[in-house]
Amino acid sequence: MNADVQLSLKAEDAAIGPVRAMIAVFARDVRVAFRQRQDLLNPLLFFTMVVTLFPLGVSPEVAFLKQSGAGILWVAALLSVLLSLDHLFRHDFDDGTLEQLMLQPQPLFLLVLAKTMAHWMLTGLPLVLLTPVLGLMLHLDGNSVATLCLTLLIGTPVLSLVGAIGAALTLGLRSAGVLLSLLIIPLYIPVLIFGTGTVAAAAEGSPVAGYLALMGAFLFLALTLAPFAAAAALRISLSNS
Repeated sequence: MNADVQLSLKAEDAAIGPVRAMIAVFARDVRVAFRQRQDLLNPLLFFTMVVTLFPLGVSPEVAFLKQSGAGILWVAALLSVLLSLDHLFRHDFDDGTLEQLMLQPQPLFLLVLAKTMAHWMLTGLPLVLLTPVLGLMLHLDGNSVATLCLTLLIGTPVLSLVGAIGAALTLGLRSAGVLLSLLIIPLYIPVLIFGTGTVAAAAEGSPVAGYLALMGAFLFLALTLAPFAAAAALRISLSNS
């Protein structure tokens, strides 16, 4: 394994705290991602292409785009995150870094959480930042765009956290991308429904606090449970590889 790819944690240094370990994993994943810029650009290009081509393939009418724009952006964001999930653990699995992670004295679920947050910052957050431009292109009003960005800011971490479970379960399998989609997309449906429902309620002038509270509950549950499930799935996948 190359020295610049190895994790900056040492097995003999059991005194390192969990927070420092998470920061080290997070920083290492960010550095590695910027050395493989095509993996960073692919989800953004896919997101932009889907949103841009949808009016051409369905209908360019302003009334239709205003009504369906939030759904278009949410589905495009969901598919873009899904496109990048296969690489969440794949590179570390191929070069042996993942085995080193499992040998660390810190809890594996915390290190998985750090990797997932790095994935969200590099994939989900850029999608949120790009959304206002594409939202205006779909003729969404300012209030709808702001609400859409807020729902994506809450919902995209859930997509990364839940997706980490599927990425861990399919690690090392053939046709992992197809199997990952079949496993994860049904779990994304509640987030998609409430994400688009929040924007629709905001466009009608209805209160959105209840929708946002439910999405916040999804995020809390994902932060609480998904790292444990992904860590357990990683142990299963590595024991069978």
